[in-house]
Amino acid sequence: MNTAKVKIVELNADNWYTCCELHLSEEQAKFMEPNAISIAQSKFEPTLNPFAIYYEEKVVGFLMFNSSIEELDGHWIYRIMVDKDFQGQGIGKAATLLMMAEMIKIPDLKKIVVGYHPENKAAHYLYSSLGFIDYGDRFGKEMAVVKNIK
Repeated sequence: MNTAKVKIVELNADNWYTCCELHLSEEQAKFMEPNAISIAQSKFEPTLNPFAIYYEEKVVGFLMFNSSIEELDGHWIYRIMVDKDFQGQGIGKAATLLMMAEMIKIPDLKKIVVGYHPENKAAHYLYSSLGFIDYGDRFGKEMAVVKNIK
């Protein structure tokens, strides 16, 4: 997989609807809300930053992070998903690295935090491979992992 073919683009009039049409596998869908809900949420919470994930010139995923400090004194990744037909190619990891590069531009960013269901093995593998650490924080049915930046 050539990760140079992966890019993230701020959600806009040309890509938002395609993001709504993306699908997870049945197994993964039980762990996440549909992209349309996250996109709607971003319109009411101005600190949320939604992006489309592109592979070559095709929208294949969606991600969103918060530019404000929240729980655990960190900036949270709200969503990252890659369409079921494009998984297993390293696109999610490449997009996460690009997202983290965007987040590092936030003044005074010290921690990046992400929550996910403990049974979501793909998320666990992705975040642990990027240096996120589980300190035992739990929020409802989700666990939170942390990457210290500073």
